[in-house]
Amino acid sequence: MGVIAATVGSSVGLGNIWRFPYECGSHGGAAFILCYVAFILLLGIPVICAEFVLGRQSRSNFYGCFRRLGASRPWHYVGYMGIVSSLMILSFYSVVAGWTLEYLWQACTGSLLAEGIDYNGIFTEFSSHSWRPLFWTLLFLAVNHFVVRGGVQKGIERVSNILMPLLFVILLVLSINSLFMPGAAEALSFMFSPDWSAITPKVVISALGQAFFSLSIGLGCMLTYASYFSKDTPLLRNAGITAGLDTLVAVMAGVLIFPAVFTYGVQPTEGPTLVFEVLPSIFASMPGGVLVAVLFFLMLVVASLTSTISMSEISIAYFVDERKWSRRRACIISTAIAVVGGTLCTLSFSGVSDITVGGHTISFFTLFNDVSSNIFLPVGGLLISIYAGWKLSAKLMRAQLTNDGLLRHVPVGPVVFLLRWVCPVGILIILLAPLLGSWL
Repeated sequence: MGVIAATVGSSVGLGNIWRFPYECGSHGGAAFILCYVAFILLLGIPVICAEFVLGRQSRSNFYGCFRRLGASRPWHYVGYMGIVSSLMILSFYSVVAGWTLEYLWQACTGSLLAEGIDYNGIFTEFSSHSWRPLFWTLLFLAVNHFVVRGGVQKGIERVSNILMPLLFVILLVLSINSLFMPGAAEALSFMFSPDWSAITPKVVISALGQAFFSLSIGLGCMLTYASYFSKDTPLLRNAGITAGLDTLVAVMAGVLIFPAVFTYGVQPTEGPTLVFEVLPSIFASMPGGVLVAVLFFLMLVVASLTSTISMSEISIAYFVDERKWSRRRACIISTAIAVVGGTLCTLSFSGVSDITVGGHTISFFTLFNDVSSNIFLPVGGLLISIYAGWKLSAKLMRAQLTNDGLLRHVPVGPVVFLLRWVCPVGILIILLAPLLGSWL
């Protein structure tokens, strides 16, 4: 349970509850979900298996695994890229997590659902405030630091065993509540009755990207956790459970949100503003809205924390294994880097920390998000799939996936085939998607 809770917690986060509903709403509902599930099976599970194999075989961090497996020096830089990417994501992700803490606080005090509130205005005012969002970002990073400092078993695993069931319970309660809304039937039809004509190249690429980023593959989270797995852990089964529960959370988030959206006459294509501007206005209109708002934003905080503790472990494991630092020192340095990066990302919404690149003004939040999510993660996933599919011996892959022959009926051949041919092509499409945007 500790293994499953930690790995599922690594993948489940704001991408499932915040990003998935607005991507699904913007790209045809059921058509998007069909493509998404297909890519989870064809792309997500094989790459998770690759990270699991590399992590458990090397018993090392993202950087050290390539060195211990005898890879040539250029491969070592894949690990460096993952470590830098994890710190960049931790920086800007903590800003959004800080927003969820602010909204949770407002929901608990009752100020979030007061009459006559302009939710678009209060979000803009809050996110651009000189110190309020920074306070919540730093508070979130402090909580994250407290968890990871406890270590893998006493910190991450213990907290994951509590937070992941809590997240599922809250999500289940809110989803059941949504099913009793007048717009539930229309919402379920939107989500589960596909319009085949809606499956366009743009929808396919959006679903492909969501599947990739939702599972956090290419970052090294799964690889780092797998370095702590026992020799008896069934890698393929756990990869399937991780991907399956991650998908379940995303779909349940849609079941939670879309009935409210259709009941109160809101368009499902609202986009990223859905959680912080649209949903609070819906909560204010529904019976028991205060309790629903509290549970919803508590769920977002939990989902954020389960993801950031895994991101933190990537750099911490590197500092402990390669630099021979104590875990206490590694946690302090990792958190300090995230504090600096998070501060720059937070202040970018007030224009304080904007930078100019090639004559264009860009915020640190946008820079960190675009470089890590659009470049480092897909490149990391691409290289991991190539290394596991082409560089590792078939004998080693089989030994790891079958636990040295103890597990029977493990489809090693199909996994290797997907890693060699399907995953690289899919990830290349993600990388090229911005260039294809005008054509699509």
